[in-house]
Amino acid sequence: MTLVYLVAIVLLVTGLAFGIRFFVRAYVRYRDSRMITCPGNGEAAIVEVDAVHAAFTSAFGPPDIRLQNCWRWPLQQGCGQECLLQLNVAPEKCLVEGVLRRWYDSKLCVTCGGKFHAIGFMDHEPALQSREGQLVEWKEVSIKDLPTVMATYEPVCPDCSLERSFRIEHPELVVYRPWRDGS
Repeated sequence: MTLVYLVAIVLLVTGLAFGIRFFVRAYVRYRDSRMITCPGNGEAAIVEVDAVHAAFTSAFGPPDIRLQNCWRWPLQQGCGQECLLQLNVAPEKCLVEGVLRRWYDSKLCVTCGGKFHAIGFMDHEPALQSREGQLVEWKEVSIKDLPTVMATYEPVCPDCSLERSFRIEHPELVVYRPWRDGS
């Protein structure tokens, strides 16, 4: 029985050591202040990434990169943090998703008018709707097109995105009942 406890303790200590090492490496990667050009006014600013949050979230998948401090705060604290795209702290996909998540926070779904709640990495992803009504997924947005997309596209919640995708892919399975919508 003592051997089992000893093995469990050794495994626990080893796991804890690797966890601490991983966290410290991730924290060091994100902790420094960085100079950026503010997309809002085109002026230089210094920003700090929330290193603790980025390190913790990187343990469960792509890190959620967000600002902890900016020279333009508190006056511009509600910005979409598009300046994160200028930082070399994470893969391009991660930065695009982080900026889009913050952009969705202040929007309503163009289809149902509902608010966006916290978007989890295991949930259905919301989409974007072009002016022509075409649905666009996050993975289709490149980092260079992000400012244009955010200025011209409308947000679509995950439920409406799933429903519209299903209607497009399987129109033979969709039954339209206007009397249930009140139409």
